[in-house]
Amino acid sequence: MTVHDALFACLGLISAASAICAVATRQIVHAALWLTVCLATLSGCYLVLGAELVALVQLLVYVGAVVVLVLFAVMLTRAPIGRSGDHDAPIMTRMAALVIAAATGGLLFSAFVSAFGTRRARIDSGTTTDLAQNLFGRFAWPFEVVSLVLLSALVGALAMIGSRRSGGGR
Repeated sequence: MTVHDALFACLGLISAASAICAVATRQIVHAALWLTVCLATLSGCYLVLGAELVALVQLLVYVGAVVVLVLFAVMLTRAPIGRSGDHDAPIMTRMAALVIAAATGGLLFSAFVSAFGTRRARIDSGTTTDLAQNLFGRFAWPFEVVSLVLLSALVGALAMIGSRRSGGGR
């Protein structure tokens, strides 16, 4: 086991643990902060794998934009910051979700093992020119669609605030 393997395993464990904490916490601000830790350690995994550009994009787009958008939406909608009895799920619902999540994870794991087995895959990293051609050629429209979805979510949050202040909401 090399230093890279140990670092990758450590970052992967931190990422998985923080992802579980993000889903399991009952406070939305804590969930956003755990999501930040998860995405940042995932960026560290990309660095260990030698994909510096993907790590930078991960930090800029996901940590820098999506998490800020989530926190901004929480502040705008005045969602309950602490625990709320209205949003708590019964224990049976949580257990059913746990069983479904474990079954889905097991199914994905078995599919990957049956598809790839123990053989090693050779990864062709390509060049930044290839990446730029794909990003600004083939994937330009999907990127723009995602930005429009995020923009519409922000406009929707602002509209909800406006309707509450004018008396049209709850």
